[in-house]
Amino acid sequence: MNAKEQLLQKVNTLPHNPGVYQFLDKQGQIIYVGKAIDLKKRVSSYFQKDHLDGKTRTLVQLIEDLRFTVVENELDALLLENNLIKSYRPRYNVLLKDDKTYPWIVIKNEAFPRVFPTRRKFNDGSTYYGPYPNVKQMHQLLALIRELFQIRTCALDLRPQKIEQQKYKVCLEYHIGKCAGPCQEHQTSAAYEQTLNAVRLLLEGKNYSLIQQLKRDMQMHAGLQEFEAAQHCKELIDALGKYQSKSMVVSDHTQNFDVCYVEQAADDAWVSYIVINEGSIVHAYTSRVSNPLCASIETLYLQLLPQLRTHFESKSKEIAIGIETILDLSDSKSFFPKIGEKRQLLEMAKNNVRHAQLQAKKAAMNKSTSVQNAPMQAVLELQSALGLAKAPLHIECFDNSNLQGTNAVSACVVFKNGVPSKADYRHFNVRSVVGPDDFRTMKEAVGRRYRRLKEEGIDLPDLVVIDGGKGQLGAALEAIEEIGMQKEIKLVGLAKRLEELYKPGFSKSLILSRRSLALKLVQQLRDEAHRFGLSHHRNKRSKGAIGSKLDSIKGLGPKTIATIFREFKTISALQAAPPEEVAKKIGASKTRLLFEYLRTIADQSQ
Repeated sequence: MNAKEQLLQKVNTLPHNPGVYQFLDKQGQIIYVGKAIDLKKRVSSYFQKDHLDGKTRTLVQLIEDLRFTVVENELDALLLENNLIKSYRPRYNVLLKDDKTYPWIVIKNEAFPRVFPTRRKFNDGSTYYGPYPNVKQMHQLLALIRELFQIRTCALDLRPQKIEQQKYKVCLEYHIGKCAGPCQEHQTSAAYEQTLNAVRLLLEGKNYSLIQQLKRDMQMHAGLQEFEAAQHCKELIDALGKYQSKSMVVSDHTQNFDVCYVEQAADDAWVSYIVINEGSIVHAYTSRVSNPLCASIETLYLQLLPQLRTHFESKSKEIAIGIETILDLSDSKSFFPKIGEKRQLLEMAKNNVRHAQLQAKKAAMNKSTSVQNAPMQAVLELQSALGLAKAPLHIECFDNSNLQGTNAVSACVVFKNGVPSKADYRHFNVRSVVGPDDFRTMKEAVGRRYRRLKEEGIDLPDLVVIDGGKGQLGAALEAIEEIGMQKEIKLVGLAKRLEELYKPGFSKSLILSRRSLALKLVQQLRDEAHRFGLSHHRNKRSKGAIGSKLDSIKGLGPKTIATIFREFKTISALQAAPPEEVAKKIGASKTRLLFEYLRTIADQSQ
């Protein structure tokens, strides 16, 4: 298999998740960074059509390998893409956009420097920030700067000798508070430069440093009883807080630190490494590493961290790791975050390891099998989406059925290796619930199922899906906790309307991509549980309809009534049958009692 075939195989195994992708050339240099709402769909588009743009065709011809990082949403992808472009400066990120360069934000090298966007970069001593691949984002940032800071927008020559000539007049911007009027010496050069320093911090993404500086200024002004200036600093802090993204990619209070997650596999290991600078992710790297000597997890961390820190030139003093053991590091200290944004970033690193493992499994499966892979691919995608430690090869799904609380039943269907295992299906006649109570019905069925499996020592499922959403999930969780199996059994709830998945302990739901095989597997589980449960409910209801009429006949016991139901199904079929045929089934004397009763109810109905 040549390099291009390997590349296309890697593209085919990408997940349907938001993320950032990087294209590499033969030398391993990053030549393009892009973002996508759906990684697989976006990256595949480069290789599935002929591009009219010559530069795009050239880019595709140079691609030899790709990397990707999965994030939570489109905003995270946008911010991470921007940070990576600034770090690596891939040449095709500047060229590929309608034959134009991406725009920059420039702080002009002049007296009382202006701040404005430009698509042309000159070597004139000005400071340029960018390029910005998303023009809308750049304009939002400029609008924020003009809202927060008094920066002039006019093109006047404000050198001291020009201002001294007093030929300028303040404009509307001064009167509405958007400019401090340096053209008439209402603002000094030093005061303007102080404002400009705050703008530089914002453009460099150092929002945390900017907020801390503003807090110091606010306290200083308050101490000098300059309350208007202190109030202005407070308003700036509040505005920055509203602007600051709540995503994991940009934080308003984390500083410089690294995140490293290592996971051992059968004969190798996986590592995900993230570098955070001033609350922004500037590097994200996930890879498989060889572990031929089966070194311990602590040893792997100690071996990998120095190499990764050297490669990415990290100078941070703290490293968040995935184990609670304190590592003996020479130039930094490790810690295990349990809550907060640092914990979320560790979960992000862990999630990228899951996706990388899934991609490797898909690639291995593609080499040996073909179309029959779909069930196992669905299982692996579901494992990745739910963040499970092992693939859910054995899944059970529960659903309830009743008619206004009568004939309540529960059904449990079993899927193994992504396909139904009908021999393992079970249904439950509800015993302890009176009336329409789906929660208690679910609790009884789940409790009875896994209490029996525990007592008999039968293998437990890797995943249990509860059809019905948060309420039924909570009831099932109560049943699992009562029998002490909450650590052995993984539960998720499936809400019917939007087909959302709920995990215990998480307030937000997970919505799978409509194109994902994982969603199709979950839908198949739900539909099969509903079909199996509804079928049993109808049988029970039909049996109850006959039994309710025949139970009052003295001389007919439960076994005889069951025989009648099994042979004739309905009252109308029983009435149409010859007495001799009925007598063959239940005997002559019981047949006489039965037909006397049937004639009585027929006369009463006339």
